[in-house]
Amino acid sequence: MTPAEPPSGSTGAPDRQTLRLLERQCATTPLVTNTEFQPSAMEPRRLVATLDTDAFPETVATARLDIRWFTTGDFSLHYIETTTDGKQWECRWDRHPNSHNTRLHFHQPPDAEAVRDLSLDSQHPLDVYATVFSAIQQRLGDRWADSS
Repeated sequence: MTPAEPPSGSTGAPDRQTLRLLERQCATTPLVTNTEFQPSAMEPRRLVATLDTDAFPETVATARLDIRWFTTGDFSLHYIETTTDGKQWECRWDRHPNSHNTRLHFHQPPDAEAVRDLSLDSQHPLDVYATVFSAIQQRLGDRWADSS
């Protein structure tokens, strides 16, 4: 399937089929404890995957991945980790029209403010998901190493 050409500066409409595909992939990922379509399953615009905080050191209160995918092939996968003292650590993998970087870019942790261009071997939704979850697994390992 070829992505639709977006109006200038637009990401296009939510790709509900891809969001449902990614929800099924989340169901096979042991670190994911729950998924929710927002605003609803009937009109999904975002998929929120809640991660199992039992897998993290006890200083992590919540962890989640917010996924948006569009009919244009644009996307945003936003990882947000909140500690027990209320601080957030976040990063985001994006493909969308913008004025700050190339269409495909990465918002770096710890606050997703600094941005750098991104290169991916494949932009297929399952490949992007695998790349992001690999980075989340690395972050989880780093959190445990830092807590020792």
